[in-house]
Amino acid sequence: MRTSRCLHPFAAFIVLTAVSCAARPARVTAFHDPNMDFTLVKTAAVMPFVNLTPSQPAAERVRDVFMTMLQATGEIYVLPPGEVARGISRAAISNSAAPTPAETVALAKIVGADVIVTGTLREYGEVRSGSSAANVISLSLQMMESQTGRIVWSGSARRGGVDAADRLFGGGGEAMDVVTERAVADLLDQLFAQ
Repeated sequence: MRTSRCLHPFAAFIVLTAVSCAARPARVTAFHDPNMDFTLVKTAAVMPFVNLTPSQPAAERVRDVFMTMLQATGEIYVLPPGEVARGISRAAISNSAAPTPAETVALAKIVGADVIVTGTLREYGEVRSGSSAANVISLSLQMMESQTGRIVWSGSARRGGVDAADRLFGGGGEAMDVVTERAVADLLDQLFAQ
């Protein structure tokens, strides 16, 4: 009797399902200034995020999630958005999404922040691939210190999108709020990884 080295069709299905249902890897990159002592950072001002997506309220939603999750770490006090907006106005910052080093220093003095955080939302919402659709987010953040306005940390993360399981089985991926929270968690992991 001759044995076949091919996988049984059911076994092949199980292997394919296990591989395609594996967690989607996060795309993560980060920079830490080796000369910065992040333990001294106690207060942060988070600027309005740049929105490069077609979804109008997306940047404010993601900024709110980031601020809430950063505050929840208990490591950094996050200034309320209204206080940051008043500081932007008083410092006469022309582009709140990308303040100059001098504007960063001025704003930090006005609001009493140790760091200023800016962000760019590159992708947000549903993406399609063939007949499948899933939610995706791509976000980049920068942190500037208050004394010089130089960048001491930057990170980016991307979560979601259509994967092999979505294409094979027609799944819709995770909800937008879940994808957003996971991307922000990736960024916070980068920030506090030292």
